[in-house]
Amino acid sequence: MRWLFFFLIGFTAYKLLTGSESGAGQVGQPLPAITAQYHAGSAPYVPGRPAIIEFWATWCPPCRQSIPHLNSLYERAGGSLQVVGITQEDEATVHSFRLKTPMKYSVASDPSGSLAQYFGVRGIPTAVLVDAQGMVKWTGHPMELNEGKIKSLLP
Repeated sequence: MRWLFFFLIGFTAYKLLTGSESGAGQVGQPLPAITAQYHAGSAPYVPGRPAIIEFWATWCPPCRQSIPHLNSLYERAGGSLQVVGITQEDEATVHSFRLKTPMKYSVASDPSGSLAQYFGVRGIPTAVLVDAQGMVKWTGHPMELNEGKIKSLLP
C-alpha cells in the first residue's frame, strides 16, 4: 500500500512539472491564434514579429511588480518586440487598474482562459517569448527575461 502512495505522489509531481499531455504551448511549439479582446489603446498581436505574451491579473502582486520591467523591455526594443499582457479580467477592471498603473504595451482579455490553458499556465505571472516565425522560444517568470536573454533566444 505504501508503494501506491509514493507512486501517486510521484505521478502527480510528474504531471505538474511536465504540463499538458499533448505538449501544446511548450518551447518549440507554434503560438496559436490569439483571439483575446484587446483593450482600448492596445494594438493586437501581429504575426511575423517577435513578442512576449504575459499572463497576469490586476490582483496579483508579482504581476504588478513585473509591469515596470515589461514596460522597460518594450520601450528599449523600440518597436522590434511586441508585448501583450493577457488577463481573464473584464475591460472595466483592467481600465481602472491602468489609470493608476501605466502599461505601455498592449493589453487584452481572454475571459475563457483558453490561451493560458493552451500554455498550461499554473501560476501568474507567466511570460512566453515567441520568435518572428511564431514559435515559442521560452516560458517562465517575466522578471527572468532581460535584453541579453531575449537576444540569445531570438535569431
